[in-house]
Amino acid sequence: MLSLFLTDYTTEELTACIDAAYDSKFDTEEIAPLVQADGAYYLELFHGATIAFKDMALSILPHLMTTAAKKNGITDGIVILTATSGDTGKAALAGFADVPGTKIIVFYPKNGVSAVQERQMVTQKGENTAVIGITGNFDDAQTGVKKMFNDAAMKEELAAKGYRFSSANSINIGRLVPQIVYYTYAYAKLLAEGHIADGEKINVTVPTGNFGNILAAYYAKQIGVPIDKLICASNTNKVLFDFFQTGEYDRNREFVLTSSPSMDILISSNLERLIYHIAGDDSAVTAELMKKLAAGGKYDITDAMKKGLSDFVSGFATEDDTAAAIRSLYELTGYVIDPHTAVGDSVYRRYAKASGDATKTVIASTASPFKFARSVMSAIEGRRSEEPDMDLIERLSKTANVALPPAIIELKTAPVRHDTVCETAEMPDVVRNILTKQVCGK
Repeated sequence: MLSLFLTDYTTEELTACIDAAYDSKFDTEEIAPLVQADGAYYLELFHGATIAFKDMALSILPHLMTTAAKKNGITDGIVILTATSGDTGKAALAGFADVPGTKIIVFYPKNGVSAVQERQMVTQKGENTAVIGITGNFDDAQTGVKKMFNDAAMKEELAAKGYRFSSANSINIGRLVPQIVYYTYAYAKLLAEGHIADGEKINVTVPTGNFGNILAAYYAKQIGVPIDKLICASNTNKVLFDFFQTGEYDRNREFVLTSSPSMDILISSNLERLIYHIAGDDSAVTAELMKKLAAGGKYDITDAMKKGLSDFVSGFATEDDTAAAIRSLYELTGYVIDPHTAVGDSVYRRYAKASGDATKTVIASTASPFKFARSVMSAIEGRRSEEPDMDLIERLSKTANVALPPAIIELKTAPVRHDTVCETAEMPDVVRNILTKQVCGK
């Protein structure tokens, strides 16, 4: 699959990257198990080192990047600059930690991720890693990172010191391409196990905020995987739902912190790629719409472009919907899902009931419930517990009848190594300080 897109890598190079990426850091031999529960198929993408779907691509990205650098004779240090809404940051940190010739700097919203997500990041080992909380939300962090990427003077300044920027966000195509693989795999798995006939279409439901994971499913469909509907599931920050309903993208709205924080996003970066395609692969039209988004926070697409959205169905789940989905699935089957997956589950079931569409459906299960134990246990029990996070995690293990993942066990004793917090406007100076081996505020 990778060779279809990454055509300038040899088979031997790709095989070496794959072998280095998908090894014992995953806690199941299958890498991405497909679990059937209550009539749907949950593609578990959270068995990697950071128990979230970002591991699937970020395990291989460092190897792809260092191989590319070597092929091109690049000797500069590669600085991975990334904003995270919770999962990308830790997965990128784990992937790039102590990789020769790289440094990784991750910005996250200080009060906008779960306790486990934050602890995973601030305890990250690696002499080349840096984690900074910002006093803002994910969109602020992402905008700050994009500004640095587009700052020619800063690029020149760092180039003089032997550094060049790159990204581990899904704006990097090396992040997106490996995600196409698991949708292809899911179809092949359903076929191999006799759940579908050869060529039978399936639907795919993806809980998404930044639009990268569902865009990968869109690309899987474009290259021939028999996918019918792409069900785009949003949480209360339903900017994508509104876009698919109206053709207007408008980020000018209240930003809501939810129990599915990795989806708390109002600027969906990867939607730009879909816009490009439905505009007839016209970069000028796309650029003009992105200028409108940057200047006024919104844009409208044409009626002709709206026709290009026919593959998609959209829906959103409130906080109550999300909790109800977790509780209902557990009570019916004993299977426990996290709040992000629950958003997908809720949207899928509402769509299936309203439309009568009985097409077999794969739901991207994007994070382990252990990563959001407080929200999950609150949903199952109907009350919010004041127990310490680790106690709740232990209790969830017994409730779900699932052993604690190694990634959670390690957190119990891991020391905090990153405690820097800054304002959004200070982000460029923080990067400069890190790259000159100074620490912000110290």
